[in-house]
Amino acid sequence: MSVPTRHRLGAATFLAAALAAIAIPVPAHAAPDFDLVLPAGLACDFDLGLNITPGEHTVTKEFTDADGNPVRTLTAGRGSALTFTNVSTGAAVSLESNGSVSTTTFHADGSSTVQSTGHNVIILFPTDVPAGPTTTLYVGRVTYNATADGVFTIIGSSGQTRDICAELD
Repeated sequence: MSVPTRHRLGAATFLAAALAAIAIPVPAHAAPDFDLVLPAGLACDFDLGLNITPGEHTVTKEFTDADGNPVRTLTAGRGSALTFTNVSTGAAVSLESNGSVSTTTFHADGSSTVQSTGHNVIILFPTDVPAGPTTTLYVGRVTYNATADGVFTIIGSSGQTRDICAELD
């Protein structure tokens, strides 16, 4: 999943592909074994290390209009196993590769609406609504809009949430 000016994290099924494309500088003091380090203030109030183990059996189907333009994607599968680490303290939280289904609807203005069910991690930045930094596991349903420039707005959710930053602080 990508957004033109900044790549974002959405459903866990998209996470490995999204993180592979993120261009965020890694602090010099970060441990070299993380797949990604999100600087303090972006995903949590501390540097957040992330290790990703891609899941198997994820399928993505793209739907197009009569002109061949993508209008919707459907992604379903086991997702990725994730380990989040507070780089300063070494505290870690691991999440198994659980299932999720996400439908993304693309709008003419370059924005999109994503509805995800199952197990999904969403990282909200300070520019998002509600403002981050937050890293949250949603188990159930979560719906959000993404503008063409990558600002996320959570529309609603149902089920359980888990505050990963709070667990690592």
